[in-house]
Amino acid sequence: MHKSLFLRVEREQDLASVFHINATAFDTTAEANLVDALREHGAATISLVAEIDGYVVGHILFSPVTLSGHPQLKLAGLAPMAVLPEFQRQRIGTALVTAGLERCREDGYDAVVVLGHPEFYPRFGFVPAHRFGICCEYDVPADVFMIAELRSGALDGVAGTIHYHPAFHDL
Repeated sequence: MHKSLFLRVEREQDLASVFHINATAFDTTAEANLVDALREHGAATISLVAEIDGYVVGHILFSPVTLSGHPQLKLAGLAPMAVLPEFQRQRIGTALVTAGLERCREDGYDAVVVLGHPEFYPRFGFVPAHRFGICCEYDVPADVFMIAELRSGALDGVAGTIHYHPAFHDL
């Protein structure tokens, strides 16, 4: 990990950099547009950036999700998380996920869901959501839809379908 790596909350002056990071790290600008749409709808509840020597090189966003039949649960979706290609594989994504999950815990979230790489996310406590009887509103492979319980026992006896903010429907 970089000695000069600094993680912080996204600021207004970061918006263009965050768009660039997401547009560059993914095959299309869909994720970058999603971040903008979630921000516009006030659904970008936790948005962190990774900075190296004052240069924003990574970004992670969490937005509220719901579990059908369980409105009492405070749940977040991790999406997207991106690091500029030239800074990937340097543990910046790991630092972003770790800091983001800690922030979710501090903010009282019960659990976080992610659609992501099954080799990457389990190291942070994510397990396939189907183990809890939880599925995704989108047709995705079971091994890539995962959940991390942030409050012990929060998911005991719950089951249902996770619903994302409507902005995700445009992806």
